[in-house]
Amino acid sequence: MKENVVHLQGKTSDLIIQTSPAVEILYWGDKISGVDAAAIQAVRRAVPNGRLDVDTPVTISPEQGRGVFSSPGMEGHRQGLDWSPVFNFKSIRQDNNNLLLTTEDPIAGLRLVCELNLDPKTDVLQVRHTLTNLKPENYQVDRFAVTLPLPERADELMAFHGRWVREFQPHRVKVKHGGYQQENRRGRTSHEYFPGLMQGAAGFSEQQGEVWGFHLAWSGNHRLRSDVKTDGRRFVQAEALYFSGEIVLAEGESISTPWVYATYSALGLNGMSHAFHQFVRDQIVHFPEDKPRPVHLNTWEGIYFDHDPEYIMQMASRAAELGVERFIIDDGWFKGRNNDLAALGDWYLDTKKYPNGLEPVVSHVRGLGMEFGIWVEPEMINPDSDLFRAHPDWLLAVDGYQQPTGRYQYVLDLQKPEVFDYLLERMDNLLGSYDIAYVKWDMNREVVQPGHDGYAALDGQTKALYDLFDELRQRHPKVEFESCASGGGRIDYEILKRTHRFWTSDNNDALERQHIQRGMSYFFPPEVMGAHIGGRHCHCTRRTHSIGFRGLTALFGHMGVELDPVKESAEERAGFTHYIALHKQIRPLLHSGKVVRIDHHDAALQINGVIAQDQSSAVFLFSQLAMPTYTLSGTARFDGLDPAKQYRLTVLDQPANLRTGGIMKKLPLWLEEETTLSGAWLAKAGIALPVMDPESAMLIKLEAV
Repeated sequence: MKENVVHLQGKTSDLIIQTSPAVEILYWGDKISGVDAAAIQAVRRAVPNGRLDVDTPVTISPEQGRGVFSSPGMEGHRQGLDWSPVFNFKSIRQDNNNLLLTTEDPIAGLRLVCELNLDPKTDVLQVRHTLTNLKPENYQVDRFAVTLPLPERADELMAFHGRWVREFQPHRVKVKHGGYQQENRRGRTSHEYFPGLMQGAAGFSEQQGEVWGFHLAWSGNHRLRSDVKTDGRRFVQAEALYFSGEIVLAEGESISTPWVYATYSALGLNGMSHAFHQFVRDQIVHFPEDKPRPVHLNTWEGIYFDHDPEYIMQMASRAAELGVERFIIDDGWFKGRNNDLAALGDWYLDTKKYPNGLEPVVSHVRGLGMEFGIWVEPEMINPDSDLFRAHPDWLLAVDGYQQPTGRYQYVLDLQKPEVFDYLLERMDNLLGSYDIAYVKWDMNREVVQPGHDGYAALDGQTKALYDLFDELRQRHPKVEFESCASGGGRIDYEILKRTHRFWTSDNNDALERQHIQRGMSYFFPPEVMGAHIGGRHCHCTRRTHSIGFRGLTALFGHMGVELDPVKESAEERAGFTHYIALHKQIRPLLHSGKVVRIDHHDAALQINGVIAQDQSSAVFLFSQLAMPTYTLSGTARFDGLDPAKQYRLTVLDQPANLRTGGIMKKLPLWLEEETTLSGAWLAKAGIALPVMDPESAMLIKLEAV
C-alpha cells in the first residue's frame, strides 16, 4: 500500500482515500481485498483529448481552481479576492476509522479540515468540513458543502417531496446527464423536501440492488444536489443554505458544515435502513431511561382549545382504562389562549381555565399510573400577546418591512440574549413547577426574512435553538421532548440528538399514514416515529376508516391515540384497548428489530415488517391500500429470516370481514390450519396472500420453533 492511501474498513463496506496529489475518495462500496499499490495505479484515470492536459480530481471539496468545472465544495471571497482557493494536503490524523484531514491554501489564507468516520458496526459514514480564515481581512462564505463521489453505475435517484399533512412522498429520477437539485428555504427541515436521498444502480428496490444513502443533519435551510459530469463521474453534495452575507469569518474564525451521514448497501433500501436505524439507536437518540416507549394520548383532536380541568381528568381516567401510559395536554393551557389568534409567547398558566392551578390535573394523571406531558411552541409569538405588546423588537425580522404572519404568528429572534433568557426561564419554570415527563415542542410557522440586527441570520437562529434545547436538557435530564413542526416539518438527525420522538404528520388518516410512515422508515427506526390512532372520522381528510385499519397502521411506530375517549362509543373504546394491548405485546420487537419493506408486484398492496435481531421472530403487516390490480394478490416472500430455522405462522389481527365478506370462496390454507415453514422457503417461495378489501390490513407473526 502506498503511504498516501488510507483504507477504512467497515463491517460490509470499505472506503479508500488518497491524500496526494489531492485528497480524493478513490473507492466507496462493498468490501474489497487486494488493495495495494498496483490496485491504486489501476484506477488512475485517462486524460482525454480536447480537455485540460492534466487529470482533474473531484476532491473532498471540489475546487474550480483545479479545473473541475462542476459545483465547487466552497464558494466565497474576501472583498472580491481569494475567491478560487485550491486546498492542498497538509496533515492527517487517524484513530482507527476516524480521520482528520487538514488541507490549506496559503495564498487564499484558508484552512479546510475534513472530519470523517466510517462506523465499523453500522457502516454509516460521517463527514463534516470546517473552514478557517487565516488572514486579517474578513472572509465571506457563500456556500460550503460536503461532497461525496458515486460510481458511474449509480444513475437512479430516489428523494422525497411533500407538504403539510402529506410528508415523505417518494419520487425517482434518472440521472444520466446534468443532475438533480432540491432546495429548502422555509427555515426548518421542512415538510416539502426532507434533507435526504438515495442513489444507486438502476432498478434498486427495497430488497435488491446497490444503494448509497445520504442525510444532511440540519434543521434549517438546505441544498442537496446530485451531479453527473460530462466525463461520466458522479457526486452528491449536501449543505446548509446560506442567505447573502450570512456567514462572514474574521481572522481565526471558523464555520463547520452540518454532519452528513451516508451509507452503502449491496442489499437494497432495506440494507441501507438497517445501517441508519442501528446508527440512530447507537449514536443519535438518547433516551433518559431504558424503558418501553409509553403509549400516548394527546388531547388536541379531542378538545382543541376547550380546556376544562374536570373534564380533562375524566379524559385521563378513560385513557388509563384504554391502556394509555402517557397523557399530554396540547395547546390551550396558557393565559388568553382560546384559539390560535392570540397569546403565543405568554407562557403562564391560564388561571381562568385552571382556577386551582395545573397541579390537580397532573396529580390525577400521575395517580392513574400515567406520565404527564404538555405542549409548547416557544419560538413563536402572536401579535395579539402581552409579550409582543411589550417587546415588538424581539422578532426575527428586518426592520422597516411588514412580515406576513403564518398561523397568525411571528418568529422570535433566539439570538437576542434577552429572548433566549426569557424562553429559558419560562420553560425552566414550567418544567420545574410540575411533574412533567414529556414536552411536545411545536413550530407552526415557516420563516420569512430572518434578520438579526439587520443581517441574515437563519444559521444563527438554528444553532440558538440547539443551544436552548441543550440547556433545557442539562437542567431537566429526565424530560423527553418531541419535535413537532405542524407535524413533520422538523425531522432530522441533528434535532433528534436533542429530542426523543417526532410527530410524523398532523394527518392521522390511516391510508395517508401508510405512505408517510413508510417514507420516514427509510431513515428512522419505529421507536422515534409518532403514530396515533385517530378518531373514525379523520379531521384532516374527512375520510373514515375502521378501527382495525387505524389500529394496525399506528402499530408500527411510537404508538398513541389522538381523540376524546369520553365521547367515543364502547365499540371504539374496545378497539383502542385491543390495539394498544397488541402494540404492547409486540413493542419489544418493533422497537429493537430490523425494519423490512417487502417488494411486491402490486403497488395496491404494501408489506412492512420487523424481524428480531436474532431472527427468532418477526411480524409482518399486509396493508391493502386500494383495489387489488389482479384477481389474486400473489405471494409474499420474506427476506432476513434464518434459512435453517422453522417458523410457525400465526395471525395476530385480520379484517373483520376476511372470512365472512364473500371476497374469497376459499382462503389460503395457512389461514385455515397451523402451518410451519422454513426460513429458506419463506424467502424463496413465500406464502399465498389472501384477497382483502381496500383500506384493510392483516398482521401475522412468524416465530421460530
